[in-house]
Amino acid sequence: MDLRTLRDISAIADPIERARAISRTMTEQQGLTEEAARIRRGAIAEAREAGHTLEDIAKVLGVTPGRVSQMRKGPVAKAPAAPVSQAPSVIVQRALPTDPATRGSASLFLTEAERQGITPGRRMLYIGNEPATEHVAACLRVDPGDDVLARRKMMTANDVPVRVATSYFRADLFTGTRIAEPEFVRPSLQAAIVALGYAFGHAEETLTSRPATLFEAETLQLDPGEWVVQVLRASYSTEGTPIHTLETICAATRHIFTIGQVGGLDEF
Repeated sequence: MDLRTLRDISAIADPIERARAISRTMTEQQGLTEEAARIRRGAIAEAREAGHTLEDIAKVLGVTPGRVSQMRKGPVAKAPAAPVSQAPSVIVQRALPTDPATRGSASLFLTEAERQGITPGRRMLYIGNEPATEHVAACLRVDPGDDVLARRKMMTANDVPVRVATSYFRADLFTGTRIAEPEFVRPSLQAAIVALGYAFGHAEETLTSRPATLFEAETLQLDPGEWVVQVLRASYSTEGTPIHTLETICAATRHIFTIGQVGGLDEF
């Protein structure tokens, strides 16, 4: 394919015929490219058999030895396409930062979902002690591997799993309290924390996108290759004591994150 060929095709008046012509030309070009690559591989192999090093060949071709090694290999077979998910599509909005009134409700997720006309659901997955990961340990100011109290639950929207949320607490502060009891805390987790004498001081939220772990992919029923968005919220009391770290794992393709501005500080 050369520039004249492209100009001739661009001049075709019928758009369908123009598209057909360029598709046919691209197919022919792909065939020529593959044949040229095959011939080049053979030439490189013959040169190697004659005693030439990769460095010698690379110098003549004007590329790196590593690139010559790639040229020697045939085309990599593409992996079969992943099956299309049969789960119904759903999009949930997640506001950052969270409106204080929503944060203080019985359930942040239930309140947000109901406002969006989505039927929410939640199920407790685990309550108990487990070793702190590095990022949770940093938020709670304990050592990685130290036991922390975990409360893990899964959220669904229209019966589709969309989030796994885990609340982490320091074991030395919350073991033996209502926070450690099984099932959901009534009327809310926030109320239980306040009842223990803690007053909210400030919070820090961090959003990170990354590949899903095996547990996350299975729990959220993700297709192969789907990513998650991790929202990590570390909350501290007015005395600066790390009280509550909430790690929310969101199915990336099932969420829209709305980011709010700090009141009175907007600038162009």
